[in-house]
Amino acid sequence: MLFTCAFGYAAPGGPPPPLPPPPPGLPVDGGIVLLLLTSITYGLYKLYQFNINKKNPV
Repeated sequence: MLFTCAFGYAAPGGPPPPLPPPPPGLPVDGGIVLLLLTSITYGLYKLYQFNINKKNPV
């Protein structure tokens, strides 16, 4: 019984503390051009898909 308690005290430590946040002043607009081009391309694709699947009036 004495040895089973010793294993609890000899357990490894927890994970290391989290890293601090990045310093202020970093650019916010990194990749904004790629995001804009992707959104325009996806919008055009959805418009094309909508026009193809539109039912013809009777």
